[in-house]
Amino acid sequence: MRAELTAGQARRIALAAQGFTVPRPAVPTMRHVQRVIDRLQVIQIDSVNVVTRSQYLPFFSRLGPYDTALLDRARDGTGPRSRAPRRLVETWAHVASLVPPETWPYLGFRMATADDNSWSRRVAREHPGVLETVREVVREQGPLTAREVDALVEHGEVRTRENWGWNWSLVKECLEHLFWGGQIVSSGRNSQFERRYADPSWVLPPDVLLRAPGQPGAPDEFESGVELLRRSVRAHGIGTAADLRDYFRVKQSMAGPALAELVRLGEVEEVTVRGWDRPAYLDAAARRPRSVRARALLSPFDSLVWERARTERLFDFHYRIEIYVPEPKRVFGYYVLPFLLGEELVARVDVKADRAAGRLLVRRTHLESGAPPRAEAELREELGQLATWLGLDRVERA
Repeated sequence: MRAELTAGQARRIALAAQGFTVPRPAVPTMRHVQRVIDRLQVIQIDSVNVVTRSQYLPFFSRLGPYDTALLDRARDGTGPRSRAPRRLVETWAHVASLVPPETWPYLGFRMATADDNSWSRRVAREHPGVLETVREVVREQGPLTAREVDALVEHGEVRTRENWGWNWSLVKECLEHLFWGGQIVSSGRNSQFERRYADPSWVLPPDVLLRAPGQPGAPDEFESGVELLRRSVRAHGIGTAADLRDYFRVKQSMAGPALAELVRLGEVEEVTVRGWDRPAYLDAAARRPRSVRARALLSPFDSLVWERARTERLFDFHYRIEIYVPEPKRVFGYYVLPFLLGEELVARVDVKADRAAGRLLVRRTHLESGAPPRAEAELREELGQLATWLGLDRVERA
């Protein structure tokens, strides 16, 4: 017979797994950044810079004001041409994401689909010569940005893609196709948020390269599924099969056997959560706190809330990002951060870092029904910390 948990127990387990029961350090160091990496396993990347780049916010939410150069160093090594070991590498995981290097080989099942699924898959068919030239230039002269590779490769096509804000050259399409397939990797980003493309041997440690797609030691789909679901369940603490599969966007055909294996090994327990309409899977080693005293503003791309159905199930909080919604139809605003207080999401706030004016502009605030009386004061204090961390002088309301 399955054990039954209350919705509150499930919520607290999830918050603990994501690091919200750990007190913020007085002075965050690389050791604290690494602990967040170890817990989350996946940090989503997004180019939207309304407050700051999305990969920086999950660390602020858990650590408070920290030096973002720590995260840059974890991703980039010690400089543009550094061969220093990385704590994070960029790849397609949840979506465009940062993951620990040892996770990279387990995503080989997705890399193998490049010719069918990459954004620029047509280059393999229509421009194989340019594709091979681009690969050789990166291998011999990388790390290089797309603009730097473009200057080194002669080709006839200048512009190939113009939608959703993209303006890609043929070389950029080749780079993205090779990156999807794991034939090249990112050695980091520059200050303009451009990837630096490099050969995998430049970035990945030898033991990881031995497990790269196409190598004799590469994991098969079953091993990959088990390892990715193992990481996912640790990061969730508890979740449905759909929640756990979504974390690394694992195929359903891989997730089912992987979960069954983790249950067989005793690492995962199938349980029932009161009020949930489907079975849940509990990390057997998950912490089960009796209370949570967190306070954090969350990125729309934070792993605690990026799966919107799970957010609603855990917190009774209906949340959608409205960046692509026409302004007159927006309900809560353009770039809305949920506010976690205790163990509940008690408010949402539409904010913008107005760097020219030196202010954090609060365009709209909405308190949830049932928010405690102290919620407004706590939110003001957290917004003040956010502004200070961003190097802004003040918080202003529109």
